[in-house]
Amino acid sequence: MITLHVNGKKQTVDADPDTPLLWVLRDHLGITSVKYTCGIAECGMCTVLIDGEAQRSCVVSVEDAKDTRITTVEGLPGNHPIKMAWIEKQVPQCGYCQPGIMLQATDFLSRNPNPSQAQIDEAMDDVICRCGSHPRIRQAIQLAAKMTEKQGG
Repeated sequence: MITLHVNGKKQTVDADPDTPLLWVLRDHLGITSVKYTCGIAECGMCTVLIDGEAQRSCVVSVEDAKDTRITTVEGLPGNHPIKMAWIEKQVPQCGYCQPGIMLQATDFLSRNPNPSQAQIDEAMDDVICRCGSHPRIRQAIQLAAKMTEKQGG
């Protein structure tokens, strides 16, 4: 049995220690916002926050995640600037990639609270949205940065 801390709650799972965190989140805990696409950490669909840092859950073993704080998009509060900006800018088309992209953006803004467009483009370059919502993603990240600034950090 392995104990994980997911979205502020302790969860115990019976999984092989080498199982990718992605599959434990999806299959054992039912958190289907964490998506499988490539399985080699290239696309960003499976991104979660591990101790606040965006990581690809398809290449992190559940053993390596057991003493960390794991956050999926459900773990962000409803009034989180990223969630609010995503809604205001109507970012998603199909929505498949958005949870991972939102978490990568959350990590990015925690490290760079006032980014330029070029910095946003660079930080989000390794996540794939096949629908082409990248212009709205950039707008939403800029809006979230402004919202965070108004909230005092």
